[in-house]
Amino acid sequence: MTQAKAAVPYGAWPSPISAQAVASHRVRLNDLQMDGEDILWVEGRPQEQGRCVIVRHADGVSEDILDAPFSARTTVHEYGGGAMLAMNGDVYFANAADRRLYVIAGGNAPRALTPDLGDVRYADMDLDAAHGRLLTIVEDHRGERVVNDIRALPVNGGDPFTIVGGNDFYSNPRSSPDGSRMCWLTWNQPNMPWDGTELWLADVEGGRRPQNARLIAGGARESVFQPSWSPDGALCFVSDRTGWWNLYRYSGDGVEPVAPMEAECGEPQWMFGFSTYAFLADGRVALSVCRDGTWTLEIVTGGGCTPIELPYTDIGGYNVAHGLSIALLAGSADEPMSVVLMNADTGDHRVLRRTSDVTIPDSVLSPATPVTFPGHEGAMAHGFYYEPRNDAVEENATELPPLLVHAHGGPTSATTPALDPAVQYWTSRGFAYLDVNYGGSTGYGRQYRERLRGQEGVVDVGDCVAGALYLAQDGRVDGNRLLIEGGSAGGYIVLCAMTFHDVFAAGASLYGISDLEFLLKDTHKFEARYFDSMVGPYPETRDTYIERSPIHFIDRVRRAVILFQGIDDPIVPANQAEMMYHALREAGIPCAYIAFEGEQHGFRRAGSIVRTLEAELYFFARVLGIDLADDIDPVDVANLERRQTT
Repeated sequence: MTQAKAAVPYGAWPSPISAQAVASHRVRLNDLQMDGEDILWVEGRPQEQGRCVIVRHADGVSEDILDAPFSARTTVHEYGGGAMLAMNGDVYFANAADRRLYVIAGGNAPRALTPDLGDVRYADMDLDAAHGRLLTIVEDHRGERVVNDIRALPVNGGDPFTIVGGNDFYSNPRSSPDGSRMCWLTWNQPNMPWDGTELWLADVEGGRRPQNARLIAGGARESVFQPSWSPDGALCFVSDRTGWWNLYRYSGDGVEPVAPMEAECGEPQWMFGFSTYAFLADGRVALSVCRDGTWTLEIVTGGGCTPIELPYTDIGGYNVAHGLSIALLAGSADEPMSVVLMNADTGDHRVLRRTSDVTIPDSVLSPATPVTFPGHEGAMAHGFYYEPRNDAVEENATELPPLLVHAHGGPTSATTPALDPAVQYWTSRGFAYLDVNYGGSTGYGRQYRERLRGQEGVVDVGDCVAGALYLAQDGRVDGNRLLIEGGSAGGYIVLCAMTFHDVFAAGASLYGISDLEFLLKDTHKFEARYFDSMVGPYPETRDTYIERSPIHFIDRVRRAVILFQGIDDPIVPANQAEMMYHALREAGIPCAYIAFEGEQHGFRRAGSIVRTLEAELYFFARVLGIDLADDIDPVDVANLERRQTT
């Protein structure tokens, strides 16, 4: 006889996915590279307090090649990336603690290449073998103002010296195969790299500095991404000059499109080191392509593009190759983002490392379903919807599930349908989940990306609100039990939604912005002028900054808010959350605040990740009156009993 399943209220389902499993079995994967047949990557490990370990996969075996206390992480632009370079058997890396560059040569212990200069940061290296030096992006914090430039460093170590400078920002210094030329990207405030960059090319003939520099592509309204040298010495790059990030080639006679399409072949350069195309030994190109938020891998030949049949729907910013082998960071609805090695001809592939080794039972697995809906002012918006799923319980036929809306960070970023155990943590407990690619997100062309231009805090928030109402009106979720969460720009969306809209029963803001004007005066160089395009030039549009800052409108907040913050966050300082919490508490709004010592922008330690997941669940359950199946340490929620009584 089949045992009858018990009917359990949504949100109270017992789940096999614990917060401890989500956190302790999760890693960050960055800086994927190939050095000959070897595959290397940087692995950020929450169980090691966020330490970033270099891993090499060779001869079928993966091993750590960077022992504690070293950590391969850079904070150039604060977001980092490009902290490691593997070339000719040597591995160069930026060390987090002392900010110096090191080399691991011949299996020996790391050896420092740069002197201890104080707060001088390095990223995005390239080997100029013809001149016996490394090229690197440098961010120098020692003076009254931060200086970013390109410097050269003797390969055996010494003092780096500037070879290109004068602009606000640089990236991708790359030496040609024969060392006779080099290229780089540069841009100036108020532009961000996805707004407009310039690609420069110069000669390097025995001199210490490049000569005869000329502009090849880009400008204030053209974003160039990933300049790379083909094996035959042509300069290739991705540009959005048509409104779509597509691949181009410059061979000296002008720029020509390689694979024109209405699809995205680039990424927003929040971090260094991203690559969406790679050269194969036979002259073909492996190209990552995004259509409507979903990624594929295609092989480019003279006759066009041929998709490779792979079970992946996301390619996470890394696509590198050697010979006919391609290494990707890829994921799908039932596979978390993973380092994948594949053959370009056969499509045969295998997973080398997953971002999570949590086992999600088929009985609770909820795959992503793409959704398109009328967003802010009726413009179409996008996202991925996850139904609540747990076959061990009987859904309560008398109710609809609560919905948790997730607003991603960026805001010029994107969410994907790749398996995320943190999402399954919610759906396996009976929550529906909507991951929104609001206006401003990448993956849908420049026009969609620029829906947010001058409209941050309006279009992004409006799309998230509209997505929640769309699902409620469609009868999929309970319109009285709508919730919202998000981090960074997503945290700002949460605070705006809770302040300027009365739709969500509760919101969770992770290191979100409460006061745009205050942040403008307190943030780091990379984003110091970002609000010029997202909100408006300051101080000319100061009124707009005030109108879109939740801190000034606490009297409009009606529902519960919980805030999470890293004390050492240099991007959104802790005072943003602290100000908001004190104002909410004084106004009698149900609220809670949890801060983490030693955490910065984005929590990296297992304990912080566990506490955040569990505290969110506890907080939402208290607000909605759900009796949880989980035993969770309580959260001190101010004003909740008072508000429920009144």
